[in-house]
Amino acid sequence: MIYIVDTSSFRELERYYSEVFPTFWKLFQAEVDGGVVVSVREVLRELEACPETNVIAWAKNNSKIFNPPTPAEAEFVGQIFAVPHFQQLISSKAQMTGQPVADPFLIAAAKACSGTVVTQERLKPNSAKIPNVCEHFGIACTTFEGFLKAKGWSF
Repeated sequence: MIYIVDTSSFRELERYYSEVFPTFWKLFQAEVDGGVVVSVREVLRELEACPETNVIAWAKNNSKIFNPPTPAEAEFVGQIFAVPHFQQLISSKAQMTGQPVADPFLIAAAKACSGTVVTQERLKPNSAKIPNVCEHFGIACTTFEGFLKAKGWSF
């Protein structure tokens, strides 16, 4: 199973200080190095717009996992936005300021590899959140806690 990680879940990792959770970071890095944990280029751009933290530094050092969209993924992003309600994935503020928007690319990457999106967003009725879009298209979606449980990790 490939896990495509959202900005919100990478930000969750800021609580896992490497000096306190060395076992976690060793296991997580092994998943990254093995190609099990990946993300999309727009997530790296969103992270780079945040104040510098241990996770931002880690992401920059592991930039190879933040992939640009493939043609098939770009085409699927178009399918997502063909659903009028899901056009809300891009906020007016992001449109006006040119801020990076990772959500549709995460979903498309998961669709392309039959992977699972990892996000801290929750399913919300009548919303254009990542879990709602994933549910609509039959794409697996979980939280960072769900990822940890799926891996069988406990600390």
